[in-house]
Amino acid sequence: MENYFEYFTEIEECFRRCRGTATLLSTLDWALIDAWKEAGIPLGAVRTGIERAFEKHARRPARFRKINALAYCTQSVLEAAEEMKPGAQDQARRPSSRGADPAPFTLDQLQSYFQGNAEALRKAARNCLHRSTAPTEQVLAQDLQEAAAALEALAIGTREAPADVQPLERQLAALEEKLAAAVTRACPAERLVELRRDVERGVAPYRSKMGGAQLEALDRQFLKRSLYEHYGVPRLSLFYLGA
Repeated sequence: MENYFEYFTEIEECFRRCRGTATLLSTLDWALIDAWKEAGIPLGAVRTGIERAFEKHARRPARFRKINALAYCTQSVLEAAEEMKPGAQDQARRPSSRGADPAPFTLDQLQSYFQGNAEALRKAARNCLHRSTAPTEQVLAQDLQEAAAALEALAIGTREAPADVQPLERQLAALEEKLAAAVTRACPAERLVELRRDVERGVAPYRSKMGGAQLEALDRQFLKRSLYEHYGVPRLSLFYLGA
């Protein structure tokens, strides 16, 4: 799909444009976008859903407040996704699968992205070691170093910009899953409880607009994003390249 790798920036821009302000998206908003991407909801469906939600809101009495959270648009986004042809979500979630298409990224962009994230991971590892001598921090630092080494190897091993980046995306997704497990293990139980309370408070006004599966995905993505931010871990997916 055209511009699909700009998934996050396109959705952010659409929300800001519809709202008419430069409001920054919250951690919960970004986690919701993560959940939509994970579910394979096409970029076009998200934009359509956001626009419809604002149009519907505009027809309400003036006493209603402005839309302050992307979660308000959830139901409209899901409805727009349902209207798309069967299989559109599965096709859209694949970064690129047609060998005839031009490469979505240059070799320099890919190598720079891998190296930049490797450096960020090594910095996060050093911070872990400086912050605490707790065994969990030591183990996390080692996990971060190993992930950094894997990215550096990927940067060296990538000799040309592929038109089909799906194999690269799978490798990065596997690394992200390992890192998500690592930061979750390292995080104190009390902090995990606080984070889950944060997402519960944020979602509460919009709970009726979401199904159980989406709430579960949102909780998982919010926790992951919050932990990544806390430990200084970068996102590795190609969807974040240039974001």
